[in-house]
Amino acid sequence: MRNRGITRGRLFLGTLLLVAAVMTWGTALLMSPHGEATATGVETVRTTIVVFLRNSAIGTLVLSALSGWLLFPSRRPQKPMRDWLVAGVLAILVLSSIYQLIWLQTALH
Repeated sequence: MRNRGITRGRLFLGTLLLVAAVMTWGTALLMSPHGEATATGVETVRTTIVVFLRNSAIGTLVLSALSGWLLFPSRRPQKPMRDWLVAGVLAILVLSSIYQLIWLQTALH
């Protein structure tokens, strides 16, 4: 007897966490102060922006890790295209969050 409900629950929760990671990543991306024109005149709130972006990048990494763990169970489903799509989204989220963390370290010094 198989319990397919656990697998479906993992996929549902993993998808929910992936959507939350995309929302966190998108919010930080839209508020990112990249460029010279956006950085002039906001020196007083620079520390707040850096803390927000750092926490958003770390949150995106944590949510991506949890959703990846839940979306890739030990038994592989029959649809590898879904796996490639999820892996691509996770790769974009993780790489851009790591870039954001590196960029914040270099922008402060």
